[in-house]
Amino acid sequence: MAARATELKAMGRRVPAGWGPISRRSFLVGLAAAAGCVPGGTPSSSGELELVWGRHGLTPGRFHKPRAIAIDREDRLYIVDMTARIQVFDREGSFLREWQTPTHEFGRPTGMTVVDDRVLVADTHYFQVLIYSLTGQLRGKLGGQCGTGPGQFGLVTDVVRDPQGRYLISEYGDFDRIQVLSPEGDYLFQFGGQGDRPGEFLRPQSLAWDEAGMLWVADACNHRVQQFAIGPNRAELVRCWGTHGMSPQQLRYPYGIVAGPDRTVYVCEWGNARVQRWTEDGRVLGSFGRPGREPGALQQPWSLVRDSRGRLSVLDSLNHRVQRIVL
Repeated sequence: MAARATELKAMGRRVPAGWGPISRRSFLVGLAAAAGCVPGGTPSSSGELELVWGRHGLTPGRFHKPRAIAIDREDRLYIVDMTARIQVFDREGSFLREWQTPTHEFGRPTGMTVVDDRVLVADTHYFQVLIYSLTGQLRGKLGGQCGTGPGQFGLVTDVVRDPQGRYLISEYGDFDRIQVLSPEGDYLFQFGGQGDRPGEFLRPQSLAWDEAGMLWVADACNHRVQQFAIGPNRAELVRCWGTHGMSPQQLRYPYGIVAGPDRTVYVCEWGNARVQRWTEDGRVLGSFGRPGREPGALQQPWSLVRDSRGRLSVLDSLNHRVQRIVL
């Protein structure tokens, strides 16, 4: 079975539906053990691995340390890696197309969102957000000037749009904050600031909207998650939870966050090589992953997305691949 699991990993295939119940169960039990969950004991993982795909390389369809992933309404996946290429794949991992950011000498993007048929790329080291069509035509940009003033940016980490069409852009560096821009790109207000008190940030790495219209922030170097209500001209802190550590109910460099159903959130931990599902008040409902290279294990995962079927695609960065799980 170990040889068969290695073959599946190399081929980027799911657990075959045609396997008999014993073989299929054995394969899934093996993956659960790799992820730290052994039947009969106390489980530390409750997710199921569906698909592993991708491999290291610089040619189309391969990855070199992928760092951001986004998804469109057709479940197509947009992935940017350390070559500054934005590659597009179908939901099963088949390569569709690619393009590259205009300049990347000083660094590569670390965040990305697809909304309203536009791909918003956090062009981190160029202090801006690039706006593309779904096929890669550059349609515009936000920012581009380094600084701490209104409408200026430090190292941009992520971008989302709220229901009113406003842009929310997170950054770190000299001034860890989130700026809110109008649909036309004009500065409206900002919130946060560098620090560890509730409402402040140390590298706000990832942003997500939930079904109730609240903003979630993966406050990476504070090892916590914060939730905000965003008003017309201010943000109000609603929740702040998380402590630094490796145990369940703790966080270690949360880099990715996605809103789930029933006001839950999925958090991808760069430092703990796992994904945990949380209630909105900070209780863990399940987890997946552990450090390693075999299927079901992760190495420095950077980001994740949730598709229309509720499945998570996790960017397994140092393994140069994507793993699709149900959690």
